[in-house]
Amino acid sequence: MTDILPDARNLAFELYEVLDAEALTRRERFAEHNRETFDAAINTARNIAEKYFLPHNRKSDEHEPQYVDGAAELIPDVKPAVDAFLEAGFLNATRTFEQGGMQLPTLLSQACFTQFQAANIATSSYCMLTMGAANLIENFGNEEQKQRFLQPMIEGRFFGTMALTEPHAGSSLSDIRTRAEPADDGSYRLKGNKIFISAGDHPLSDNIVHMVLAKLPDAPPGVKGISLFIVPKFLVNDDGSLGERNDVTLAGLFHKMGWRGTTSTALNFGDNGNCVAYLVGKPHQGLNYMFRMMNEARIGVGMGAVMLGNAGYKYSLDYARNRPQGRLPDGKDPSSAQVSIVEHTDVKRMLLTQKAYVEGGYDLGLYAARLFDDTETLETEEQRKTALELLDLLTPIVKAWPSDYCLKANELAIQILGGHGYTREYPVEQYYRDNRLNPIHEGTNGIQSLDLLGRKVAMNNGAALKQLSGLIQNTCSRASEFESLNALREPLEKLHAHIGKVTLALLGEMGQGKVNQALANSALYLNAFGHMVIGWRWLEQAIRAEEGLARGNAVDSDFYRGKLQAARYFLTWEVPGCHHALTVLENRDATCLDMQDSWF
Repeated sequence: MTDILPDARNLAFELYEVLDAEALTRRERFAEHNRETFDAAINTARNIAEKYFLPHNRKSDEHEPQYVDGAAELIPDVKPAVDAFLEAGFLNATRTFEQGGMQLPTLLSQACFTQFQAANIATSSYCMLTMGAANLIENFGNEEQKQRFLQPMIEGRFFGTMALTEPHAGSSLSDIRTRAEPADDGSYRLKGNKIFISAGDHPLSDNIVHMVLAKLPDAPPGVKGISLFIVPKFLVNDDGSLGERNDVTLAGLFHKMGWRGTTSTALNFGDNGNCVAYLVGKPHQGLNYMFRMMNEARIGVGMGAVMLGNAGYKYSLDYARNRPQGRLPDGKDPSSAQVSIVEHTDVKRMLLTQKAYVEGGYDLGLYAARLFDDTETLETEEQRKTALELLDLLTPIVKAWPSDYCLKANELAIQILGGHGYTREYPVEQYYRDNRLNPIHEGTNGIQSLDLLGRKVAMNNGAALKQLSGLIQNTCSRASEFESLNALREPLEKLHAHIGKVTLALLGEMGQGKVNQALANSALYLNAFGHMVIGWRWLEQAIRAEEGLARGNAVDSDFYRGKLQAARYFLTWEVPGCHHALTVLENRDATCLDMQDSWF
């Protein structure tokens, strides 16, 4: 069987040569750890992923959850996998030892979790959503809510979801209609409908804690009137025991093209007028709170997209090495032996493209995880704030770029397998179907583009953008010390300068009130900005690869040369192509903006 989990050598390169994970152990929170404990956690995750998650990946795709007597039924293989995940402590990998956690850096927790995402994206999602919901309550819930709901979640007895989308509103959260009326006992009574709620019902836990966005009777219009509520599937008594079933009904399941093993639910709240809900934090601040979970989920979606792209890449690479077909163009003798298709230049192109997309996206996702560690454990508040600004800027890229380009990687994997690629007898078609959901998950990529250009680049007078520019310039400066990297550095410098010029012009237009015009082609901006960021991360990898080659370890020579070739491909093939999109932005092309409904 082809090994589709993250390459161990590449992960070690990222953690210990590019991102300096060991430096985190010099911080007080992580002082009990070292490289040995980090590697032990990763190996444990890999073993569980291989033993429990990977074997039923195909089965859960072929036998998706069923709606039976008002509940969702899953194949029996899912629960042992989730239980193994819980028992090994990965649900609380970043929590303190006192809380029963591993006290790992988020960087290492993310590295561990990618093993599960690679093995089975659908089953891992139940765990990811629970981690996010628990973190949300931990950060914004009161002490009673933490005791009643968070503690059982930490123990793995309760799972969690996020319930945002409504049938009439989709991504437009300002238009949600779910309402919460105050009750005499200090709780609330919720009424409304939510759709596409991943993991909204299942038999994997004793209870499900829904984090629900709703509006109070006195709510101001728009997003400023949204509040956040805890809505359990079963009520919880004062002594922690489960009470009666709450007025939350599973109305049905959606049948998706991918992630089929994850229940996608339609939930009705308050059909009988008695859906008990508990307000989290202050009224009308719910969307601000929910952004904590949403941003975690966006990074998780991006990393999931990378892992699905990686699975297709590794499978198609193994296939190309073992599939003899044809001869090279200068091989005229039909009686000569066929060559493996990995020898054909166009197959090399498709494999190299996948490698560039997948390993570039993986580096960025892990970099974002390390930034999160910086937001919590750097020495001063100012340093933590600076790290958070950069993380906020990069989050739309972490979510959107891999979910676009690692999907393209899956498409190339299908192409390499030829006629076999689109058959269900081979797994690459499933990887593509699974990954096709990610450009839509957690805010469509179009929404991410509006967030990036409309909010993130301008926030705090462009502080995060200036910080990113400084980092890119620093990397280019260090790359200039290697003559071999000049051809890679120069395209990045040109793109960086061009994006800077375009950004200033677009922000100027928004400052003049021309918002629709400035944001009309934000998708092009997101794509070019994402390529700049990935190009920067590839140049960082190239520097480390040159340093690795200089150390002269012959065992790693091929690994480092592969890194340099992928960096060369991305920076000299992909990055220069962004200038056309930037020219469209410079010209304020209004082709799409001016199109009328009646002209279609």
